[in-house]
Amino acid sequence: MFESHPPTSAEAWARIQAIDPEAYARSRNALTGAVTGLSPYITHGLVSMREALHAVVTRHALLAQHQLVFEFGWRSYFHHVWQHRGDAIFQSLHEGPLPDDAYARELPDDIRQGRTGVPVVDTAVRQLYATGWLHNHARMWLASYVVHVRKVCWRVGADWLYGHLLDGDLASNHLSWQWVAGTGSSKPYLFNADNVVRYAPPEWHSPGSVIDTTYEALGALARKPPQSEQRLSRIRHDDTGPAAPPLRSDPPPGLKLQAPNVDDVRSREVWLVHPWNLGELPADLPTETLVLGLYVADFHRAWPWSEKRWRFVDTRMRELTPLRWWGDADAVGQALTTARQVRCVSEPHLDRWLKGWAQCEDPPALFPPVDQPCASFSKWWSRALRGVESAADLLAAHGQPAAIQSGVSGPLNLSPVRPEPVEGPAPRHTLASTGSARTVCGVNVDVQLNQLPPMRLRGNDSGYLFCDISP
Repeated sequence: MFESHPPTSAEAWARIQAIDPEAYARSRNALTGAVTGLSPYITHGLVSMREALHAVVTRHALLAQHQLVFEFGWRSYFHHVWQHRGDAIFQSLHEGPLPDDAYARELPDDIRQGRTGVPVVDTAVRQLYATGWLHNHARMWLASYVVHVRKVCWRVGADWLYGHLLDGDLASNHLSWQWVAGTGSSKPYLFNADNVVRYAPPEWHSPGSVIDTTYEALGALARKPPQSEQRLSRIRHDDTGPAAPPLRSDPPPGLKLQAPNVDDVRSREVWLVHPWNLGELPADLPTETLVLGLYVADFHRAWPWSEKRWRFVDTRMRELTPLRWWGDADAVGQALTTARQVRCVSEPHLDRWLKGWAQCEDPPALFPPVDQPCASFSKWWSRALRGVESAADLLAAHGQPAAIQSGVSGPLNLSPVRPEPVEGPAPRHTLASTGSARTVCGVNVDVQLNQLPPMRLRGNDSGYLFCDISP
């Protein structure tokens, strides 16, 4: 099940040790390029961005403006936007090429089954289901086809993709879809068959298909109100495609999770391990501390996962602790009140609950905090790297060892410290605890809107938005 990304700390560190920064910068746009494949490990906290960069800098002197650092920055920037915009990122930041209500509310069956007849789309969908992972460029192509060719709401596509990705991160995924859709950028992201030929192997090439045209024609298509045939399923019945794996709001069979139980935690010191905190346990954890794994049912009802992702996460969590709870937030909270003390690492996917249950420790940050909301990546980047010349300087600003500060290579201690936190028709998501009901392309979302000016997520020249450290 995990041929492409074994859910182990050893695999994460092997990938870090294999990073060639110059090959990465030179070839990252190609599907066969020297990308890191670290995204599932960073998302789920097996390693942090800080640890990864620290390890690379012991072998390679990098400027702070190096493409590898730049892509780490995109992941951090998306979380900066989420921090300041809150659940408003789940609705359009501004209008795109067409009004929200012009887009379909469901993903057509032919897209979901990888049977559109457009090889770049069908190959991407099949790879997604088989591995739980896609290269950044494949994600962008898939999103652009869904939104601009088939006129499906970006939110529907984002929810679907999130559920099937091993590395699904709400900030990175949904804000990237907004950038592609043009609801979080100044223009829609478009691609054509020539672009696929340039960056993908032959089996992805799509001559003679709807994308085998000019960018001018694709731009006009993106701004053209949808025709009824664009929204219909285009299944070719002589083709065979993969059945879309179901997304599960509850754990798959065989995980052996337990319901919250007061007797497990009464009068105990507790360290919570959650799906975004799967790195090594703190070295200073007292021996009598109960390590408790936790899945919050309220979150998964709103954001279901594929069975592949459930098992990826639980395989690693089971290595950290045999005791893993699955339960409603109310039941978890009531049980944890009987503990002597509860501690954990903070995580934005769960903080609305964790901060009421535990003493939350900040994860190690790679970039300094930027307190003022930044409406563009470039503005955030300039503030985050003010006065920083090299990657070693960036690490030293947060207290890395002197050998790293001076750029001296030496033996590297690979024992990780605390980690960086990170379908069908879209379900009725109700993540926000307050706010009025809103809709995005007809999808119900309860959002708590932040009173900030309209935001546009400005990308780099290559449009590298989903984050290559994601893919």
